[in-house]
Amino acid sequence: MEDKASQRKLLRKKRRECVEQLPETMRGLVFRHPPAPLLDLIAPDAVIGLYHATADEAPTAHYAGFFFDRGHTIALPRFASRDAPMEFARHSDPYGACDLEPGPFGALQPEADADTLVPDVLFMPLLGFTARGERLGQGGGHYDRWLAEHPAAQTVGLAWDVQLCETLPIEHHDRHLHAIVTPTRLYGPF
Repeated sequence: MEDKASQRKLLRKKRRECVEQLPETMRGLVFRHPPAPLLDLIAPDAVIGLYHATADEAPTAHYAGFFFDRGHTIALPRFASRDAPMEFARHSDPYGACDLEPGPFGALQPEADADTLVPDVLFMPLLGFTARGERLGQGGGHYDRWLAEHPAAQTVGLAWDVQLCETLPIEHHDRHLHAIVTPTRLYGPF
């Protein structure tokens, strides 16, 4: 089994190449709304945690609008500084994103005065996953630390099919996901 750094480098390359090969129109068709079996597990009043996707990550904009229209509160990660722990804050404008600002890592995040929230269901980015629900993240440990403090959160990975791995270098602190959604399949719920 490869070490995490080598695996991350390979998976970033595979993910980038996959996305580059997708026509722009196709990118707009994937991840429109969560699969029905997953929706059956989400309480009507659940706070939904998402992320503002980078160019290569599985997109979340349609999920934000979908859950917002169903009456859910939406939360996105927010960092006060590069050294600060990740928290989640209210995202009240999933269609216009007028309530977001650039964060210390360059990603858009809720403004500093947005209410801090604790998601009940957390849709997470990832670099790699297994069919058993294991996840390899970016390497910063932000989600691992947040989940250690909020173990009740249901976790769902969003990924491209090319990110599926037979095995991953998993450590004791790595949490398994409850489910993974790709453009072609739902893995789990586990």
